[in-house]
Amino acid sequence: MDESAPTPVSGSAQAAARRALTYVVPAHNSTLAIEPTLRALASRLADRDAEVIVVENGSTDGTPALLLGIAQTWAHPGVPLRLLRSAKGMGNAYRAGIAASRGERVVLTADDLPFGFDDLDAAEGVDPTAHPVVIGSKGHPDSDVDRGLLRRVLSSGFRVLRRVVLGMRTLDPQGTFVLAGDWAREIAPRLVEPGYLVTTELCHVAERSGVRPLEVPVRLSPQHRDHRSRIAVRDVWQMAVGLLAIRRRHAMSAPHGRRLSGSADLPTSARPGPARGPVDPGRR
Repeated sequence: MDESAPTPVSGSAQAAARRALTYVVPAHNSTLAIEPTLRALASRLADRDAEVIVVENGSTDGTPALLLGIAQTWAHPGVPLRLLRSAKGMGNAYRAGIAASRGERVVLTADDLPFGFDDLDAAEGVDPTAHPVVIGSKGHPDSDVDRGLLRRVLSSGFRVLRRVVLGMRTLDPQGTFVLAGDWAREIAPRLVEPGYLVTTELCHVAERSGVRPLEVPVRLSPQHRDHRSRIAVRDVWQMAVGLLAIRRRHAMSAPHGRRLSGSADLPTSARPGPARGPVDPGRR
């Protein structure tokens, strides 16, 4: 497993190495989830110009050995599997995966594909040049993600905190992401959060740069519906502290100042792509 930082590729070599799609999958204590996820990715991406990057980050179980075994017996040459290692934390894993990615689009997901491929299906109907950030959003009114009263109440509290502290309009900055590849690789070095708040930081930086993430509806997978919520009331306080740190960190960047590659003023939510009807950029 490669523990070193990815070596930059430039010029014609970079163009030759390009892929249409990169999936970045963080793996932390993922022995139960990662193997079926990789099987699903290999099957779905078989006819695509795609690659899968798994970033092991601080596992204390058999995840590293399992990943090495999977890589050694990987029988899907059309879907290259690349293994990286980072420090513990989703943010660390995502940054490493984005830096190593070669895709024209980069998908940031979880080790158990919480929404299956609903996010990818919807994003395929979206122009990444106009919409560099597409989110598989639990906050979209058409999403089917009910996981109980406590989680809904706490999620609403988190949303209010993000709005008050960051002025954030994105409803669910902790969903899955389909990003324009060049945009993702440009913005990743500006992200500092080591853990789960990294995607909130990504959305904050995007919004301040003039990019409004496009949120699309998703359906929670059956296995996720059976999981008890691990969110506790104390997490509201911890998130508030984290949001304040993000605000301080990026306070010097002028809101809606210099736009990053592919930036545009975008709506915050949309209906799904061709799999479930046309995208409706006007839906909020």
